[in-house]
Amino acid sequence: MLKQRMSALANQSFAQVRADPEQWGRWVESAIGAHLINTSIEYDFELFYWRERGREVDFIVRYRGRLLAIEVKSHNRKTALPGMEAFVKAFNPEKILLVGGGGLDIEQFLSMEVKQWLP
Repeated sequence: MLKQRMSALANQSFAQVRADPEQWGRWVESAIGAHLINTSIEYDFELFYWRERGREVDFIVRYRGRLLAIEVKSHNRKTALPGMEAFVKAFNPEKILLVGGGGLDIEQFLSMEVKQWLP
């Protein structure tokens, strides 16, 4: 099965992408990642992804030796975050941030400068 391209050239409207929860999740996560990557150049931080034993955290920011863990959820309902729990237990980050999923609004995160979240 072929998957849709994820780009401005995809042959889908915003409404079509928004109506598909799996695809919408990929677009939201990519938008957050692009925002972080663009900011990493200006503020000189490293950006990672963490995964272990099937648990994951979407983005790990390392800034001046301190960690910020960011989990992205493309919906507004609260859900369990086993990846974040495992990461916190293993690495004790300075800060954690939930974007979407009952945490910080996705649009709000994208409109703010990342520097305020840096540990």
